[in-house]
Amino acid sequence: MLENPRSPRVRAVAKLTKRSARTDTGLFLLEGPQAVREALSYRPDAVVELFATPAGWEKHPDLRTSAAEHDVEVEFVTEYVLGAMADTVTPQGVIAVARQIPTSVRDIFAASPRLIAICEEVRDPGNLGTIIRAADAAGADAVVLTGRTVDPYNPKVVRSTTGSLFHLPVSVGGDLEDVVRRAHEAGITVLAADLKGDDLLQARAEGVLSGPTAWLFGNEAHGLEQSSLDLADHVLKLPIFGRAESLNLATAASVCLYESAFTQRAVDGR
Repeated sequence: MLENPRSPRVRAVAKLTKRSARTDTGLFLLEGPQAVREALSYRPDAVVELFATPAGWEKHPDLRTSAAEHDVEVEFVTEYVLGAMADTVTPQGVIAVARQIPTSVRDIFAASPRLIAICEEVRDPGNLGTIIRAADAAGADAVVLTGRTVDPYNPKVVRSTTGSLFHLPVSVGGDLEDVVRRAHEAGITVLAADLKGDDLLQARAEGVLSGPTAWLFGNEAHGLEQSSLDLADHVLKLPIFGRAESLNLATAASVCLYESAFTQRAVDGR
């Protein structure tokens, strides 16, 4: 059992809360049973180390079974050591170290996607994590991160995805103009979500959402630059029926992705 919170091994895991360490090692931190469960279920090959307190491990027999099935060994640690490793105050008894699993933009578009989320300059970790989760729930084929969008392996992003990071491809560090060009070459319509746009419901009625679509979402505070909006085929906004000034970025992205998912499935007869 690891008992010393100042040991080099514990410190190496704790450093993964910093982007520089994640960049240098190609690793990232998973905290809590849900994140570990999804990693073991969908990408067990990415799990490098698994740590748990005896009490935390005892609570989750499904994790014990899954780890054994994939030959992933658990190392027991004290509560104090687990707290020293984790980014959260209460890591719920289980954490893991995993390899980053980015997918290239080329491979994403080579797979003939029907629905993609593109995040340009999205800075808030909670928003990005929720968008990845919503894209997964809506059946999107991938999420593409461009510009200075927050690192998807940031612990707060990882927690917000609740495991969806392991369910669909995520591309990191793309140039927006190049991504849009590749989307157009693949026959994908690019829709930018912006308050200055046309009504989404009208666009839906006109069949704009029925084909392969890439939704482009911008910065929480400033939205999309005009140069980014100019790259899109259509700029659309969600109607506000109540008195709210606007919607949170992640909420708006969720609605847009589901609107496309509903329309595409209706067209496909699903």
